Order: sequence, then structure tokens, then C-alpha cells
Amino acid sequence: MAQLQVKPTRMELTNLKKKRKVAARGHKLMKDKRDEMVRRFIAYARRNKELREQVEQKLSAAMGQFVLARAEMSGEAIEEALAYPARPATVSVDTQHVLSLKMPKLSLETSDTFDYPYGFMNTSAELDSAVSAFAEVLPMLIELAEVEKICNSLADEIEKTRRRVNALEYVMIPQFDEAIREIKMKLDENDRGNTTRLMKTKEMLANRE
Repeated sequence: MAQLQVKPTRMELTNLKKKRKVAARGHKLMKDKRDEMVRRFIAYARRNKELREQVEQKLSAAMGQFVLARAEMSGEAIEEALAYPARPATVSVDTQHVLSLKMPKLSLETSDTFDYPYGFMNTSAELDSAVSAFAEVLPMLIELAEVEKICNSLADEIEKTRRRVNALEYVMIPQFDEAIREIKMKLDENDRGNTTRLMKTKEMLANRE
């Protein structure tokens, strides 16, 4: 570990003690922030797992209904039936703050009413079920995308904060402690030398008398 290059003076000792105190305070704050981010990350990760399982289950069921619909209807009939959306949908992107970090906030805006975009004369009941299931899973997909992005951002920030905490704990603070110890030893050595010289001077003066 590289050592700090400092002058063995009392002013330098005072400055190092102040820097060490600031580093220790910063270490505690970042450690607390890291711990809170880990707690939030775990909560979002659990929500992400829950959403993903629900989305996969619903998408699988919807695709199953769609496959059955394709077996009963021609490709042209399905394309014509799905040429228009069941209801208009808009995804708006905003920002939210999680522990002072900017995170995406996705909002799905749709109409309150749901209408099939086709008549029922030339379509199958399986297509109705598939369209309804896809419409139902869309809000969950939007939330899943938001939660996954937050999880990724938190994971990156946790890693950055962990590196800063380790740098303070294992590099900077030990360097300050070592430099303070060396300066104290040097100052004590100088004090002992000055005391010895003063005693010898007094002894010499006393002998002259």
C-alpha cells in the first residue's frame, strides 16, 4: 500500500487528523447508503421475480389461445381482424427518485373501455381470449420493464458505492492512520532530542559555575 508523503510537523498532523475524520464520516455515510440501496434492491428484485412469473404465465396462456385461433382461422383473416388495436395505448416516460437516484417511471395510458377490434362473425372464441389476455398483460409488461431498469441501475450504483467504501476503508483511512502514527513518532523523537539537548546545556552551565 502506497504511503502518504507528508511533512512531520504539528500543522500537518492537525490537517491529517481533520482529513481522517472527514474520511471516516464519509465512509459511514456511504456504507449506510450502500446498505439501504441493497435493501431497496432486494425489494425490487422480489417484485421483479413476481412480475416476471406472472407475465410469463399469462403470455404463455395468451400464446396458447393464439395458436388455437390460427389453427381455426386463416392467416389473412387473423391479420384483418388485428389490423386495428382493441384500444389506444400510450406509454409515457418520466423520472422518479430512488435514494436520490434518477430512475425511469413508465405510465400506460389507455381508454377505460375495451372493445374487440373486429366482428365476431368470422373470428373464433380462441382469438377473443388471446386478444383479451394480451390486453390484460400489457400493464404488467410496462411495470416489469420499469422494475427491471430500476434493479439494473441499483445494482450498478451498489457496485460503485461498494468500491468507494472499500477504497476508504482499506486504502485511504489506513494511509491516514499510518501517516499520523509516523508524524507522532517523529515529533516525539524530536521532543526527546530537544529535552536531551536542554538537559546537557543545563549540565554544562552548572559545571561552569
